[in-house]
Amino acid sequence: MECLIVSPLETAEEVVEVVERKGLGHPDTICDALAENFSRNLCREYRRRFGEILHHNVDKALLCGGRASPAFGGGSVLAPIDIHLSGRAVTSVGQDELPIKEIAVEGSRAWLEANLHALDTTHHVEIHALVRPGSQDLREIFSRKTRGESPLANDTSIGVGYAPMSPLERLVLAIEKRINRRPRRDPAWGEDVKVMGVRCGGKLSVTVACAMIAGELACLDEYLAAKAAVADLVREAAIEHGFSGCEVEVNAADNPAEGAIFLTVTGTSAEAGDDGQVGRGNRINGLITPSRPMSLEAAAGKNPISHVGKIYNVVAREIAEALVAKVSEIAAAQCLMVSRIGKPLTSPAVLQVKLATHDGFPPVKLEGPVDEIAAHCLGRLSMLVDDFVAGTIEIF
Repeated sequence: MECLIVSPLETAEEVVEVVERKGLGHPDTICDALAENFSRNLCREYRRRFGEILHHNVDKALLCGGRASPAFGGGSVLAPIDIHLSGRAVTSVGQDELPIKEIAVEGSRAWLEANLHALDTTHHVEIHALVRPGSQDLREIFSRKTRGESPLANDTSIGVGYAPMSPLERLVLAIEKRINRRPRRDPAWGEDVKVMGVRCGGKLSVTVACAMIAGELACLDEYLAAKAAVADLVREAAIEHGFSGCEVEVNAADNPAEGAIFLTVTGTSAEAGDDGQVGRGNRINGLITPSRPMSLEAAAGKNPISHVGKIYNVVAREIAEALVAKVSEIAAAQCLMVSRIGKPLTSPAVLQVKLATHDGFPPVKLEGPVDEIAAHCLGRLSMLVDDFVAGTIEIF
């Protein structure tokens, strides 16, 4: 592979490591989820009607928070959450008009009902969709094929990935997933969770924000007990991930004496306290990791056929993970991919792989297996499309 560059990776442990995850009900994550869900539903409708996925990029979503008045035992939503979905998509073929707005709105309501257990999608949310056809040049690139039938990149962009995750990264991911696990461990825990892990040398602190649901709590003592249960979960997870000690704060801004607590009607701060937007939350691996290579691309809602902002970030991660798993000499890997608009996705302009090896093994001597694994991952792009449409690839 002419574009392949193999180079050494320095792996000295950072003195300070910061890892964040925005959970399922965080306003930014809601926007990512609804944009990606919209894209998947469009893909299914295009295939059902026309036998193939047509051009679309519905990667723009904005959540404007509502107003609410939570109180122990219940409370009420005074003004609904406004969610705006927009982007570009094929809206008609010949005389066949697609129900784009219905696909956007009904699919979003279904996702919200399935994932936010205290949210009433009839009364607590208003969903708006504005989708128009894409430009002629981008639609033409999308439909054009090379002889090898590889889709052509719709943009000049980048993708990055790394492996393995650090113990702190795995811990932060595990904490949020455990809090939001189904069936719910505690119905008073809302899905709006944010986890911030900070390691300074060998000292670990974890701060968790967890929206509590007023209708599940009768009084302040029950609220405090629900907070304590979250803290216990964090400590258990820390021990399981190899951390002997962990300082834990849950809803650190609370001031119970003044009546200031993270109490909600719906389980998300979107009801009153926060707004959301696609691309402001987790990266492809589900984390925000400022000490690691990250792309600023918002992957959610981009089409799975040709949009490198989505595809290359997933492939770069897969290459790094496969290298660590399959090549015994490799201890850690980073992958950087650069596309060129209008060129085959299977032929990136640059594919750099940085390797940290065991026992000082020269990375340059691993160019053969690196080339083979990278080519294999690029060769299965058509299979990735089905995985994207099925929702089996987590991208936030």
